[in-house]
Amino acid sequence: MPEPLRLALDALTALPPALWLRRSGTLYLLVNAAHIGAIGLLIGSIVPLDLRLLGVLKPTSLALLAPVLARTASVGLALAILTGATLFTVRAQEYLENPAFLVKICLLGAGVINAWLVRRSGAWGQVLQGGPASTALRCQAAVSLLLWTGCLVAGRWIGFL
Repeated sequence: MPEPLRLALDALTALPPALWLRRSGTLYLLVNAAHIGAIGLLIGSIVPLDLRLLGVLKPTSLALLAPVLARTASVGLALAILTGATLFTVRAQEYLENPAFLVKICLLGAGVINAWLVRRSGAWGQVLQGGPASTALRCQAAVSLLLWTGCLVAGRWIGFL
């Protein structure tokens, strides 16, 4: 690991939140539980939305369902990133040397980019207006399912390496 990066990681792990988490098993437990809850909120929102975009779930109008689930997934993502970054500070160097963590971060980034592209597309706007999901949007929903599921699996894999 390059010396400047190692020094930056050492400084990060010396910040007060990292020290508090290392010194308090209860605080670490609560932040970890919040991270898992946020992941549940994200995955629990994005999976039904993607399945509805793919046409697997049909009972509810996309125009009604999509905005609510997209906002809920966004809140879950923000909370997961916040709590995950906080947990990262406890053992930053170890995490950066963990292949599963690196896979998770890459999948997370790809998932965020995919979601951003979906939300900026004309096809998303058509869905919000009550129109059907386009083929391209359905492909993006399938990619989303793979990316977020992969991110979840990689996140659990971290503890096994």
